[in-house]
Amino acid sequence: MNGYMLDRVIKDILTAVEPLQDDWAARFQIINELRDVVQSVEILRGATIDPFGSFVSNLFSRWGDLDISVQLHNGSYVSTAGKKLKQTLLKDVQKALWKKGGWYKLQLIAHARVPILKIENIQHNISCDISIDNLVGQIKSKILLWLNDIDGRFHDMVMLVKEWAKAHDINNPKQGTFNSYSLSLLVIFHLQTCSPAIFPPLKDIYPGNVADNLKGVRAEVEQEIAQTCAANIARFKSRTVNKSSLSDLFISFLAKFSDLSSKASELGICPYTGQWLEIESNMRWLPKTYTIFIEDPFEQPENTARGINARQLMKISEAFQSTHFRLTSAHLHPNYILNDLARPHVSQLIIKSSGSASVPAFNIGNYPPIRPQFHQARVTHSRPYIQHQFQNNAPRFTMGNSPSINAQVPHTGTTQSRPSVQHKPPNGVRVSNPNSSKVGEPSKPSRSSNGQGQQKWRPRFQRQVL
Repeated sequence: MNGYMLDRVIKDILTAVEPLQDDWAARFQIINELRDVVQSVEILRGATIDPFGSFVSNLFSRWGDLDISVQLHNGSYVSTAGKKLKQTLLKDVQKALWKKGGWYKLQLIAHARVPILKIENIQHNISCDISIDNLVGQIKSKILLWLNDIDGRFHDMVMLVKEWAKAHDINNPKQGTFNSYSLSLLVIFHLQTCSPAIFPPLKDIYPGNVADNLKGVRAEVEQEIAQTCAANIARFKSRTVNKSSLSDLFISFLAKFSDLSSKASELGICPYTGQWLEIESNMRWLPKTYTIFIEDPFEQPENTARGINARQLMKISEAFQSTHFRLTSAHLHPNYILNDLARPHVSQLIIKSSGSASVPAFNIGNYPPIRPQFHQARVTHSRPYIQHQFQNNAPRFTMGNSPSINAQVPHTGTTQSRPSVQHKPPNGVRVSNPNSSKVGEPSKPSRSSNGQGQQKWRPRFQRQVL
């Protein structure tokens, strides 16, 4: 297939799935609403509400879920609630949400490795997973955010791979396929093992097991992780000699994992070392009880793909093989490429934006050479950084000079180069609680506070090394 044409299709898919201003505003509003609900539970007074996952790592689409951690107050120390306490507290939150109203599909998954409460917001139709004291999830999300500073193609590849996986129904852990975190790790692994490599082994970013190091004074632990990652990321930033286009990277990604079903019986994927590892020779992974092993580089030796079964692994491999075959076939008619890479509603957004008629097959050959404009308030590749809220004077570590979570969203029409990782995160920063906002108000820009009070959302990240 024509590489230029595939690049254009990929670009428009990324534009279509990029969160709009309203998508950011809706999630900020949900965070504020959940904060109020949690504070209404007497036993949770003083707890904080911290988002994590793809929202914080800026790898979520317009329709992405929201992950929330209820962090228990434990003075200045890392809180480590036991599993039974977490189950009890999630039941209390579930009752409070029923009482408050505005939520449905409230499902408590108490016996999961990490107990979670799954809910869905009625107003915005956004699914949320609530967990207790999930600090390791927050740290993972921030590191994924920082990795984009090495090479911005990471963000684009993750967004493209997730959309492609959803189109082939292999990004659904409920049905025994990949969760989004595993897909992100596959992209990292591909960028580590392509030639020349774009990413280093993650042990060169953080040489330790994050989950084992979350002990003691929280601010000190988080600052140590942030400084270590920032210093190591600075060594690799902008040094890549791999200039492959997104289409080339995506095709080689498909080729690399096309035989995943046969490789998985003997080899595990290890982003920490950036290598395929023999399962039988890795004592951390034995006994072998999983169909496929993708090790969590920040919580070793946990398997992020433990829910995949043999039947679904065959389906996954077939998706890799079939898409790779179509994209590299000399006889392929281009009409069906978009339908192979994106879900129907995403395809229809692109078709509608391009001015083409709504037809079953997207006629790439007649694709008008214009840039899609899905929404005037679209956030265009500004990669806004999210800073966790400093609630109740509890210390948090920041992700550089980034904006605090509040009801505001990026300014409209922002196009910006990707910010760099701050070399020395500030110590003990405190930010006041955000004010709740009414629907329709989030897009209203903030006035300057002359450097006082809460930080405001600023899409232009003019960083400085402290």
